[in-house]
Amino acid sequence: MAAPQVFTYKRESSSVTRKNTEFELRGVNHLALVCADMQRTVDFYRGVLGMPLIKTIELPMGWGQHFFFDCGGGDALAFFWFPDAPEGVPGVSAPKDLPDRGELLSAVGSMNHVAFDVPPERIEEYRDRLVAKGVDVGVILNHDDSEFGVAPENHDGVFVRSIYFKDPDGVLVEFAAWTRELDSPSDVRHEPRTAADRTVRAAAAAASDADPP
Repeated sequence: MAAPQVFTYKRESSSVTRKNTEFELRGVNHLALVCADMQRTVDFYRGVLGMPLIKTIELPMGWGQHFFFDCGGGDALAFFWFPDAPEGVPGVSAPKDLPDRGELLSAVGSMNHVAFDVPPERIEEYRDRLVAKGVDVGVILNHDDSEFGVAPENHDGVFVRSIYFKDPDGVLVEFAAWTRELDSPSDVRHEPRTAADRTVRAAAAAASDADPP
């Protein structure tokens, strides 16, 4: 049986259309989220996911704490703890549930989810490992360009395979495994929607609600 092919999304590319000529951005330095309980967050990200805790900061004037975890590839995931932070609202600050359970929506300006790159040949193993640790993990999603965007089985048209789960504060976390290079013209073929599209949708819904029964 042939060994599975391993693909890594190329941050550096010879393609002119994929090269940033304005700024030398070298990837994500860190992504900062907010938690309700820093100890619980450390227990999950270091204890369950195995991320080394690399920096801790006690903020001045009692503002709270700021901790950094090494999430691989030279990148970091950070968390603030604020003593007076408002509670998160499911469906607003983050999706209510996992995507494979029909939930994806979150508010404008929110961080919908954070995805960590994993080897494609280990995604089944990693799902089993998370389940064994007591994490509620969704099924493996095979993302493709079909009508519904996912396939029941892996095939040549799948570009990334994913599993989703939540951290103790409801942050949606993804383990994502690229299965091919994103170098096909069909990978970038959709016109971006605008705020006007969103307004029309909202107006249509409002008009529908105003119609008499």
